[in-house]
Amino acid sequence: MVSEDTMSTQNQYYGVDKVDNRTEREKAIDAWLPITSSRNAKWWYSAFHNVTAMVGAGVLSLPYAMSELGWGPGVAVLVISWIVTLYTLWQMVEMHEMVPGKRFDRYHELGQHAFGEKLGLYIVVPQQLIVEVGVNIVYMVTGGKSLHKFHTLVCKEPCKDIKLTYFIMIFASVHFVLSHLPNFNSISGVSLAAAVMSLSYSTIAWTASVDKGVQPNVQYGYKAKSTVGTVFNFFSALGDVAFAYAGHNVVLEIQATIPSTPEKPSKGPMWKGVIVAYIVVALCYFPVALIGYWIFGNEVSDNILISLEKPTWLIAMANLFVVVHVIGSYQIYAMPVFDMIETVLVKKLNFAPSFMLRFITRNLYVAFTMFIGICFPFFGGLLGFFGGFAFAPTTYFLPCIMWLSIYKPKKWSLSWITNWICIVLGVALMVVSPIGGLRSIIVQAKTYKFFS
Repeated sequence: MVSEDTMSTQNQYYGVDKVDNRTEREKAIDAWLPITSSRNAKWWYSAFHNVTAMVGAGVLSLPYAMSELGWGPGVAVLVISWIVTLYTLWQMVEMHEMVPGKRFDRYHELGQHAFGEKLGLYIVVPQQLIVEVGVNIVYMVTGGKSLHKFHTLVCKEPCKDIKLTYFIMIFASVHFVLSHLPNFNSISGVSLAAAVMSLSYSTIAWTASVDKGVQPNVQYGYKAKSTVGTVFNFFSALGDVAFAYAGHNVVLEIQATIPSTPEKPSKGPMWKGVIVAYIVVALCYFPVALIGYWIFGNEVSDNILISLEKPTWLIAMANLFVVVHVIGSYQIYAMPVFDMIETVLVKKLNFAPSFMLRFITRNLYVAFTMFIGICFPFFGGLLGFFGGFAFAPTTYFLPCIMWLSIYKPKKWSLSWITNWICIVLGVALMVVSPIGGLRSIIVQAKTYKFFS
């Protein structure tokens, strides 16, 4: 049975001017699937979901990226990325309801509208899955490493050193429980805690750096001895920055949870939330990247918290904040994957929507990401590689291509020029960052240990 609350939700879904032609079964399925089941989110839900999705633990590697980019290019890349991704995010918010009475609740639905039923799926789904599953695996490793670091800092002698594998398992155990929350609105509490934590550990990272003061003999030149090394490191750092702006993969799914009518479309509250989120992103990214690099120069570690050993209690606390934040981030990126899996099982393979189906599929997914994380604890290196293929398109230029294909702005108009600039920058990023990522994997491969 479909509840009255869900029915009114579905009316908001289709707008007043549109007749709902779905069968009872389709209505029941939409009322069960994670993305379309709950549409009563407030604008501030969008703010903290977007902060949680965007400000990943990647923020802690920004000073290291700066050290490989240098002052001028580093600042330029950070600022341009912030502006370009805010613009492409605005486009996605606008395109969510560009057909009156219809909502594109999922990234691939918008892709299908822009490129056609089959082609849209082939273009969007593989890229979205690489990003979302990739981020989930990285967060398994990040969560485990931060727990490990916390344990090392807090528990001195005669503490036994515990393998990273076990910490990844401890981190995963939380998700075996949280993954059964049905939809985006039900994880809003987790997401709010995660957003607060991201601002907290970013603030700890740059204030502790300022407190430490500029290091003696600090150097801002490139660390690599050869020109080739410098160029490849530069490419790899571009991939790190692209990874830092990866929230677009879940933005339509987040907007789908906001109620919408012809008089009050969802893009109003959604955009309000995005602006707040982007201000928080700037407050996290810019101080950490610039101050971290200014204090440590090219000797900065690829995680700024590792460069900051003291005060111990503060750095331990920051690592714990990272764990809480990554728990929320994992759930935000997992929800669209759950939605895809459950849609295929229920709509294509005709399984009945049930608690048992959800219980089995979600547990298997968490177990899969945990297993890959344990096998490849160096997955971050792989991400620079994959990041270029999937992060750059879905964040930097796929929204622009959709915009050009749907709205067809006049040649040489401001909209046309802006979109083409974003496409050229995005494609360049997609080509060069995997090259840098691949090289860093090869260089580090000598010291990799499986099941470490």
